[in-house]
Amino acid sequence: MIYAKRLVLPSEYAEIEFVKDEKRTCFNTFYPFNIFPNKALREVDFAGITLFYGGNGSGKSTLINIMAQIMNAVRYSEFNHSPLFGEFVEMCSVEYNSMPKRSYVLTSDDVFDYVLYARSVNEKIDDRRNELYEKYVNVRKEVQYNPEIGRLKNLGDYDRWKETREILSRKSSQSSFVKRRVARDIDLHSNGETAMRYFIERIDEDAVYFLDEPENSLSIEYQIELLDYIEATARVTDSQFIIATHSPIFLSMRNSKIYNLDDYPASVCKWTDLPNVRKYFDFFMDRREEFL
Repeated sequence: MIYAKRLVLPSEYAEIEFVKDEKRTCFNTFYPFNIFPNKALREVDFAGITLFYGGNGSGKSTLINIMAQIMNAVRYSEFNHSPLFGEFVEMCSVEYNSMPKRSYVLTSDDVFDYVLYARSVNEKIDDRRNELYEKYVNVRKEVQYNPEIGRLKNLGDYDRWKETREILSRKSSQSSFVKRRVARDIDLHSNGETAMRYFIERIDEDAVYFLDEPENSLSIEYQIELLDYIEATARVTDSQFIIATHSPIFLSMRNSKIYNLDDYPASVCKWTDLPNVRKYFDFFMDRREEFL
């Protein structure tokens, strides 16, 4: 599905005039002005999956943030921008085929925060698990010297009595007692698995999704898995993806449009023509005999 059809950036003349006026102010940076005229980029035409490729400072994340700002996309973390970012966005325009119900920005910072949260939850689970293991052992030991601990003394003692009865039950092992009382454990998942679960949970409805360098948190295995998931989602749902990446894995997405922001002028190209991809290809070709 193609909701956003085209992004139109300010003309070079409009940028020059704006910067000329602003030089009278105290600003020491004019970001994001002066980026795209240097790439002769004025318009971006979107496909169902559009990829922005380029090195650091090439403007790929800036394009993501401009589109997200114009479309009032939901963000899960703040992003750094200059005081002039809003002024620049107002000088841009987007043409639509139709308006999406929602749009979302998913960044590597979001994934990192999600992984940290998962770790903190897991630490609490570990603490609770150790507490229950210790309680199970202590109750089993204590009952040998004090059979009264398994008896209900009053209604206010019901919760303790119920827990003790469960520990003393012949059907209750230490592991089964702990498992029944601890929330689902998440430490069986690596950071990569946790990051992958983040994307699966977030990409679950018809919307426009802006992904900013999703490869930062994923191994090649999970990059391929996410690539397959995005391709399938774009194919069977009314979702559109706009992605900033320099990962050869994501750049290989089928039926995608790739903008090479390192080129002059910035242009649409095949993923196999990208310098980064060619370097990977040449590296492995130089060592192909080692794979035989």
